[in-house]
Amino acid sequence: MTSPSGPSRRTVLAAAAAAASAPLIAAGPAQAAGAARLRSWDLTLLGTSDTHGNVYNWDYYKDAEYDDSRHNDIGVAKLATLINQIRAERRGKATLVLDAGDTIQGTPLATFYAKQEPITSTGEKHPMARAMNIIDYDAVTLGNHEFNYGLPLLDLWIRQLGFPALAANAINVATGKPAFLPYVIKKVSLGFAAPTLRVGILGLTNPGVAIWDKGNVEGRLRFDDMIATAAKWVPVMRARGADIVLISAHGGDSGTSSYGPELPIENPTALIAEQVPGIDAILFGHAHAEVAERFVTNAQTGEPVLLSEPSKWGQRLTRMDFELTRERGRWKITKKAAALLNTNTVVEDPKVLAAVRAQHQKTVAYVNQVVARSTVELSAAESRYKDTPILDFINHVQTEVVTAALAGTSYASLPVLSIAAPFSRTAVFPAGDVKIRDVAGLYVYDNTLEAVVLSGAEVRAYLEYSAKYFRTLAPGAPVDPETISDPAVPDYNYDVISGLDYDIDISRPVGQRITRLVLPGTDTPVADNAQFVVAVNNYRRSGGGNFPGIVKTQVYNAQQEIRQLLIDWAQARGTIDPADFFQPNWRLVREGDPVF
Repeated sequence: MTSPSGPSRRTVLAAAAAAASAPLIAAGPAQAAGAARLRSWDLTLLGTSDTHGNVYNWDYYKDAEYDDSRHNDIGVAKLATLINQIRAERRGKATLVLDAGDTIQGTPLATFYAKQEPITSTGEKHPMARAMNIIDYDAVTLGNHEFNYGLPLLDLWIRQLGFPALAANAINVATGKPAFLPYVIKKVSLGFAAPTLRVGILGLTNPGVAIWDKGNVEGRLRFDDMIATAAKWVPVMRARGADIVLISAHGGDSGTSSYGPELPIENPTALIAEQVPGIDAILFGHAHAEVAERFVTNAQTGEPVLLSEPSKWGQRLTRMDFELTRERGRWKITKKAAALLNTNTVVEDPKVLAAVRAQHQKTVAYVNQVVARSTVELSAAESRYKDTPILDFINHVQTEVVTAALAGTSYASLPVLSIAAPFSRTAVFPAGDVKIRDVAGLYVYDNTLEAVVLSGAEVRAYLEYSAKYFRTLAPGAPVDPETISDPAVPDYNYDVISGLDYDIDISRPVGQRITRLVLPGTDTPVADNAQFVVAVNNYRRSGGGNFPGIVKTQVYNAQQEIRQLLIDWAQARGTIDPADFFQPNWRLVREGDPVF
């Protein structure tokens, strides 16, 4: 945040003016073929998004160079090489670089400098500030994950950047004004004798922050509708001299939301393009999708708006190219196109690597600390469709923590259930030494532990909602574990519950799949009016995933990270033995017959 009360209108305008007076970007004309054709110039926009704390091409959970089935590479250092190559190729031509958010969360590197050695305590420069400053972005938009570690850390990170951070729809509750810079207008030189091009850049963050990081922003920030915010600011930018308008938006293009109707749409980018006139192109993120080039026709003007999303983690770089001419004293875009460039085609930039090397090495040393020994190998590979010990490990720790915390309270007599999701398909605790990186690879999010009270009826409704994760497969139909789930439902939105026994009949329609829900080790059905304390992460409890019944007042909330609780439990005991916590309590069935 720029200040506890948010910037005044004068401050916002001054900041925009300051950005607009930055050194001009040199450029040269693209000579037209044929004397009769209008002279044209070109502008290139390079875009990144959802880098999520990745600088090196490194998998901290495997302690090895990153690789996947498509042989993607990751990291800002790879992006830097591509950006530098394009800048060199276009020397003397206009090139802008933007980022669409989710920058400071997502890897052990980012977590280390937010939690283990937070920059707010040490004063050290954040590794993502070091890396991005070398690239010299023109602006970054704040993503929802920028708010994960609280406003003080976010404020410091912004101050460490050498370029503006934008979020027009993040509003200071106390003042009703933008809490961050809404936009900048950059003066861009298109070459000798060409009038200056003024490029307006508007940043929009995700309204879901109000749910996902409620504990950090409630009462301090509100998050307005992205479409309405664009409709407010685009005319302002045009009136203040923007010749073209670009939007950097942290929201996908599907028009859907992972939460209910209580907040504005989570993924409205295509709707912004369709409904708000005056926008030339949108770089967007959040959905982690590859959208090389999409055109959306604006309903009012009939003009095509160019959209592009560059995947995640630095795997892709968006390149947008614009051809411009001067007509009647005004700039006009005559051509626009976009493509995605793959970072696995280049080596890492040595300057970026050098800037973050010490922090990278410190993180590697930290995650390779041994926390316990496992008696057997525990894998998460089957956790989506089978009850596995490694997921029960999470539920066991959560149950223990909440049970101990509620001892002596009015809730002590209630049974404690626990909810966990199979975040990773590749997590493994090896037989023998288990390291911090192994635990972090199982629980990859920075969630904290909370607890609420649910009735038996609410638990059943919760499980029915979770069970929509599976495709409907008739008895006798072949079952492939790789395709058993509905691709529209991500793994992190499938929850299992410990503390009760239940069956999920995947041959039945969604909403009618929990065919057995009984007290543990019995055939006694769970009564609708039964009461349970339910341990759950803060993302789910605050509405993430739109699960029913879970958004209610907490009976436990000590702001403890679940990942750290798992590490602490393992360190305290020294041994991870499934015999201490594995209690098979759920299964997939079809007409009563087990699927696996």
